[in-house]
Amino acid sequence: EQIYEVFLLVSPLSPPQSRSSLLRYFNKGSAPLECDKEFWELRDSVVQCELLILRQLGFHVSIEHPHKYLLHFLLSVKSLVNRHAWSRTPVAETSWALLRDCYHGNMSIRHTPQHIAIATLYLALNSYGVELPVGEKEWWQVLCENVTEADIHAVISDLLKLYDMEAKCV
Repeated sequence: EQIYEVFLLVSPLSPPQSRSSLLRYFNKGSAPLECDKEFWELRDSVVQCELLILRQLGFHVSIEHPHKYLLHFLLSVKSLVNRHAWSRTPVAETSWALLRDCYHGNMSIRHTPQHIAIATLYLALNSYGVELPVGEKEWWQVLCENVTEADIHAVISDLLKLYDMEAKCV
Protein backbone atom coordinates (compact mmCIF):
# COMPACT_ATOMS: atom_id res chain seq x y z
CA GLU A 1 0.00 0.00 0.00
CA GLN A 2 2.83 2.40 0.83
CA ILE A 3 4.59 1.88 -2.48
CA TYR A 4 1.35 2.68 -4.30
CA GLU A 5 1.01 5.93 -2.34
CA VAL A 6 4.62 6.83 -3.13
CA PHE A 7 3.98 6.08 -6.80
CA LEU A 8 1.03 8.46 -6.77
CA LEU A 9 3.13 11.08 -5.03
CA VAL A 10 5.90 10.96 -7.63
CA SER A 11 3.86 9.93 -10.67
CA PRO A 12 4.43 12.02 -13.80
CA LEU A 13 0.64 12.26 -14.14
CA SER A 14 0.22 13.85 -10.72
CA PRO A 15 0.99 17.49 -9.95
CA PRO A 16 4.68 18.05 -9.22
CA GLN A 17 5.60 17.36 -5.60
CA SER A 18 8.60 18.61 -3.73
CA ARG A 19 11.15 16.24 -2.30
CA SER A 20 10.27 17.54 1.13
CA SER A 21 6.73 16.16 0.60
CA LEU A 22 8.26 12.74 0.02
CA LEU A 23 10.46 13.05 3.10
CA ARG A 24 7.49 14.17 5.20
CA TYR A 25 5.50 11.18 3.96
CA PHE A 26 8.10 8.69 5.19
CA ASN A 27 8.60 10.53 8.48
CA LYS A 28 4.91 10.77 9.45
CA GLY A 29 5.31 9.68 13.07
CA SER A 30 8.45 11.65 13.81
CA ALA A 31 8.96 15.32 14.48
CA PRO A 32 9.13 17.65 11.48
CA LEU A 33 12.52 17.66 9.84
CA GLU A 34 14.57 20.74 10.35
CA CYS A 35 16.84 21.96 7.61
CA ASP A 36 19.90 20.59 9.34
CA LYS A 37 22.52 18.10 8.27
CA GLU A 38 20.11 15.13 8.55
CA PHE A 39 17.59 16.84 6.25
CA TRP A 40 20.19 17.53 3.58
CA GLU A 41 21.55 13.97 3.81
CA LEU A 42 18.04 12.55 3.36
CA ARG A 43 17.41 14.94 0.48
CA ASP A 44 20.67 13.94 -1.21
CA SER A 45 19.87 10.24 -0.82
CA VAL A 46 16.45 10.80 -2.45
CA VAL A 47 18.15 12.63 -5.34
CA GLN A 48 20.63 9.76 -5.75
CA CYS A 49 17.76 7.24 -5.81
CA GLU A 50 15.94 9.33 -8.42
CA LEU A 51 19.05 9.44 -10.59
CA LEU A 52 19.51 5.69 -10.28
CA ILE A 53 15.91 5.07 -11.33
CA LEU A 54 16.26 7.51 -14.24
CA ARG A 55 19.43 5.77 -15.41
CA GLN A 56 17.73 2.37 -15.21
CA LEU A 57 14.87 3.74 -17.31
CA GLY A 58 17.31 5.21 -19.80
CA PHE A 59 15.91 8.68 -18.97
CA HIS A 60 12.68 7.71 -20.75
CA VAL A 61 10.16 8.84 -18.17
CA SER A 62 7.09 9.23 -20.31
CA ILE A 63 5.50 6.27 -22.00
CA GLU A 64 2.96 5.95 -24.73
CA HIS A 65 0.12 3.72 -23.62
CA PRO A 66 -1.15 0.88 -25.84
CA HIS A 67 -4.85 1.61 -25.16
CA LYS A 68 -5.38 3.84 -28.18
CA TYR A 69 -3.76 1.25 -30.42
CA LEU A 70 -5.89 -1.57 -29.03
CA LEU A 71 -9.05 0.48 -29.56
CA HIS A 72 -8.09 1.13 -33.19
CA PHE A 73 -7.12 -2.51 -33.75
CA LEU A 74 -10.36 -3.80 -32.20
CA LEU A 75 -12.45 -1.56 -34.45
CA SER A 76 -10.51 -2.72 -37.50
CA VAL A 77 -10.73 -6.42 -36.63
CA LYS A 78 -14.41 -6.20 -35.68
CA SER A 79 -15.22 -5.14 -39.24
CA LEU A 80 -13.54 -8.31 -40.56
CA VAL A 81 -15.39 -10.76 -38.32
CA ASN A 82 -18.92 -12.08 -38.70
CA ARG A 83 -21.04 -9.93 -36.36
CA HIS A 84 -22.65 -12.98 -34.74
CA ALA A 85 -19.26 -14.53 -34.01
CA TRP A 86 -18.06 -11.21 -32.60
CA SER A 87 -21.06 -10.82 -30.30
CA ARG A 88 -20.79 -14.44 -29.04
CA THR A 89 -17.15 -14.17 -28.01
CA PRO A 90 -15.73 -11.65 -25.54
CA VAL A 91 -12.67 -10.88 -27.65
CA ALA A 92 -12.75 -7.15 -26.90
CA GLU A 93 -13.25 -7.61 -23.16
CA THR A 94 -10.51 -10.23 -22.98
CA SER A 95 -8.13 -8.02 -24.96
CA TRP A 96 -8.73 -5.14 -22.55
CA ALA A 97 -8.24 -7.42 -19.53
CA LEU A 98 -4.98 -8.79 -20.95
CA LEU A 99 -3.81 -5.26 -21.67
CA ARG A 100 -4.51 -4.19 -18.08
CA ASP A 101 -2.57 -7.20 -16.83
CA CYS A 102 0.46 -6.06 -18.83
CA TYR A 103 0.86 -3.18 -16.38
CA HIS A 104 1.58 -5.56 -13.49
CA GLY A 105 5.08 -6.11 -14.83
CA ASN A 106 7.63 -4.14 -16.81
CA MET A 107 6.15 -4.93 -20.20
CA SER A 108 5.26 -1.33 -21.00
CA ILE A 109 8.96 -0.52 -20.77
CA ARG A 110 10.24 -3.61 -22.59
CA HIS A 111 7.84 -3.61 -25.56
CA THR A 112 6.35 -0.96 -27.82
CA PRO A 113 2.71 -0.03 -27.20
CA GLN A 114 1.73 -1.21 -30.69
CA HIS A 115 3.26 -4.64 -30.09
CA ILE A 116 1.53 -4.99 -26.72
CA ALA A 117 -1.83 -4.07 -28.26
CA ILE A 118 -1.38 -6.50 -31.18
CA ALA A 119 -0.23 -9.31 -28.86
CA THR A 120 -3.18 -8.96 -26.49
CA LEU A 121 -5.61 -8.97 -29.40
CA TYR A 122 -3.78 -11.92 -30.98
CA LEU A 123 -4.00 -13.91 -27.74
CA ALA A 124 -7.68 -13.09 -27.25
CA LEU A 125 -8.57 -14.07 -30.83
CA ASN A 126 -6.65 -17.34 -30.56
CA SER A 127 -8.14 -18.11 -27.14
CA TYR A 128 -11.65 -18.02 -28.58
CA GLY A 129 -10.76 -19.57 -31.94
CA VAL A 130 -11.87 -16.51 -33.90
CA GLU A 131 -10.34 -16.65 -37.35
CA LEU A 132 -9.83 -13.66 -39.59
CA PRO A 133 -9.83 -13.67 -43.39
CA VAL A 134 -6.46 -14.59 -44.88
CA GLY A 135 -4.87 -12.20 -47.35
CA GLU A 136 -1.41 -11.49 -48.68
CA LYS A 137 -0.31 -10.42 -45.20
CA GLU A 138 -1.29 -11.58 -41.76
CA TRP A 139 -3.93 -9.37 -40.09
CA TRP A 140 -1.44 -8.14 -37.51
CA GLN A 141 1.04 -7.09 -40.21
CA VAL A 142 -1.67 -5.00 -41.85
CA LEU A 143 -2.40 -3.23 -38.57
CA CYS A 144 1.23 -2.77 -37.53
CA GLU A 145 3.84 -3.08 -40.26
CA ASN A 146 6.90 -3.34 -38.01
CA VAL A 147 5.65 -6.19 -35.80
CA THR A 148 6.87 -9.73 -36.32
CA GLU A 149 5.46 -12.98 -35.06
CA ALA A 150 8.49 -13.22 -32.75
CA ASP A 151 7.56 -9.83 -31.24
CA ILE A 152 4.02 -11.03 -30.59
CA HIS A 153 5.22 -14.25 -29.00
CA ALA A 154 7.71 -12.32 -26.84
CA VAL A 155 4.92 -10.16 -25.40
CA ILE A 156 2.67 -13.18 -24.87
CA SER A 157 5.53 -15.07 -23.23
CA ASP A 158 6.16 -12.17 -20.84
CA LEU A 159 2.45 -12.03 -20.02
CA LEU A 160 2.29 -15.77 -19.33
CA LYS A 161 5.39 -15.52 -17.11
CA LEU A 162 3.60 -12.80 -15.20
CA TYR A 163 0.60 -15.09 -14.69
CA ASP A 164 2.92 -17.93 -13.57
CA MET A 165 4.64 -15.64 -11.10
CA GLU A 166 1.28 -14.52 -9.71
CA ALA A 167 0.08 -18.12 -9.40
CA LYS A 168 3.20 -19.04 -7.41
CA CYS A 169 2.60 -16.13 -5.03
CA VAL A 170 -0.99 -17.14 -4.27
